[in-house]
Amino acid sequence: MSHKDDLAQMAHLMRRAGFGATREELERRVAKGYDATVEELIDPPDDMPAGNLALLLRYMPGCLLPGGVPQPGQYNWMYNMITTQRPLEEKMTLFWHHIFATGNSKVDNCDQMLEQLVMFRKYGMGNYRDMLVALSQNPAMIFWLDNNENHRDAVNENWGRELLELFSMGVSNYTEVDVRESSRAFTGWTIQAKLPRQPFGRFPWRFEYLAEDHDDGEKTFLGHTGNFNGEDIIDIIAQEPATARFICRHLYNFFVADEVQVPAWTIEPARDEEALGKMIDAFEESGYEIKAVLRTIFNSEFFKNARYAKIKSPAEVVASTLKLVGTYQVPEPSIPDIGPESTYMGQSLLDPPSVEGWYTGQEWINSGSLLARINFVADRVANHSLPGVKNIVDHMKGDGVNTPEELLQASLEHMGFLEVGNETREQLMEQAKSGGNMNWSDEAAVGTRIGEMLALVGATTEYQFG
Repeated sequence: MSHKDDLAQMAHLMRRAGFGATREELERRVAKGYDATVEELIDPPDDMPAGNLALLLRYMPGCLLPGGVPQPGQYNWMYNMITTQRPLEEKMTLFWHHIFATGNSKVDNCDQMLEQLVMFRKYGMGNYRDMLVALSQNPAMIFWLDNNENHRDAVNENWGRELLELFSMGVSNYTEVDVRESSRAFTGWTIQAKLPRQPFGRFPWRFEYLAEDHDDGEKTFLGHTGNFNGEDIIDIIAQEPATARFICRHLYNFFVADEVQVPAWTIEPARDEEALGKMIDAFEESGYEIKAVLRTIFNSEFFKNARYAKIKSPAEVVASTLKLVGTYQVPEPSIPDIGPESTYMGQSLLDPPSVEGWYTGQEWINSGSLLARINFVADRVANHSLPGVKNIVDHMKGDGVNTPEELLQASLEHMGFLEVGNETREQLMEQAKSGGNMNWSDEAAVGTRIGEMLALVGATTEYQFG
């Protein structure tokens, strides 16, 4: 492959395994090599920091204890997406937030939502069985699915049902009896009583196991019989073939290509059964290690050949654009404004619409959300005073970009080595030709022209795919 092909392949990897990359970062990673980059993403060294939360707290202390509203937590997380040097860790956090959807609309303690993100970062690329145990002990999830109301003598089935339906196996792979028995096993898994909030503000929730509230009776779950507790249920779930298929299909949908929505999975075959089989093998043979599945995905031909087979989520649009234009690398005074930006496009971070999370793929796009996406990108990439856009202008100047054809090609490359159809290319070329050759003696005019071309590229149908 040529150097440009290597850059395009790396751009694809960084869109999926992170939140995009600038040209400078792509050059560094190509020099390191594709395989080495995959390993660094999956297993980053300890001295490679995540987003600088200490710096954010110095300027915006309210972002860690935001009370009942989600917006400070949203910009806290978006800042991490933009600045982290562990992009796959943060991307997996977004993945688990979508699968294990928990909403502040009910939790009403956004600090506990942020604590859940910390848990996702810790376990997100580790062992799936361990993740489920941590999730079942997470106070935000316990409250979200009412397990604090699940008692020995009054069983609440919300957590037991969603654990099976949406978090591990999928519908049609268990019975109503299994739901009931699972729920019985999680009685007594609850939240400690909180101290009164005054005068210091809200105190955090903590997990508590109340043995006296646990149903010690014999249970029969998925063909197994015993005096099961919650961890026993999770051990049984992890061994089920349906679990491996369900989680791997989610990973395929998130990292490789858009699938049909989850409720259709029982009647619709997977988009690529062969690819899914390889992922399932990696999951089962490794003992449920997510890293093993990710390594299989990113090194596979089915992943490398799946460019632009996914519509970007709103969070990806916002984070990748802000990273591209080089803003908010430090906590700028306007940083609270970036929190709700993905909400305007249909994805309110930390506040999904239901326990099902968001519908993805084409469901992200409607007339309102599309306009919000296009305007958000255009407003930023057209601003050649922003550091990232200024770098793009300087890079084009250094490359000797002169003709309209060169301007268009360079713009497509800097926007992620975007591949466009003939009709789109003709329309973009018509705009590029209207300005003739580049006049580098007038830097302000050149900057404006390049910004306009970048904005037009960002407005294409093709750019909505990642």
